[in-house]
Amino acid sequence: MHQVTTSPEPIRAVSVAEAADIIPNAERILIFGCSGTGKSTLAQALARRFHLTYVSMDRDIFWLPGWKLRPREEFVQRIHDAVAGERWIMDGNSPGTLPIRLARTDIVLWRRPPRSVAVSSVLRRWWKYYGQTRPEMAPGCPEKIDLKFLQYIWTFEKREAPQFEAILASHGSGIPVLTLRSFQESDELLSLLPAGND
Repeated sequence: MHQVTTSPEPIRAVSVAEAADIIPNAERILIFGCSGTGKSTLAQALARRFHLTYVSMDRDIFWLPGWKLRPREEFVQRIHDAVAGERWIMDGNSPGTLPIRLARTDIVLWRRPPRSVAVSSVLRRWWKYYGQTRPEMAPGCPEKIDLKFLQYIWTFEKREAPQFEAILASHGSGIPVLTLRSFQESDELLSLLPAGND
């Protein structure tokens, strides 16, 4: 007897215009992408406009003061608690916990500009917040940058992106996914959405 295997569903890619039609009625929005691609900026803008609870995985899930990572059991429980909420927008990566978040997500926004854009953005952010903790980071975690972090950004498309693609295909069946490849596309998205108080 032959075992029947099924291939993962193709990712349901949507255009900026299609996403602009979906987002106003979305209860739960997930944003991920390489560091320095504007995840938090976009998440906070959408949270204000549509009165969604903003969840920063860096600030609310992962980190304790002094750049100490929470124990895995604790941060996984925090993710479960966050996604149980009725209305939220969450930004952050963590491929290993992506299935938990996808199970409650109405639409995914993937920030995916060229790596040179991400690197330059991270450098500008480091300069702006040097010696300080930025608002979407946990207290007591001042902005920092090192070679390992820059290498992570530079190799994100090669090493990290395939994981996201595979998990979206296996756990995100039917969930619309908008890939934003520039800040201009993000601006276009915001311009197409109903005005709010952002």
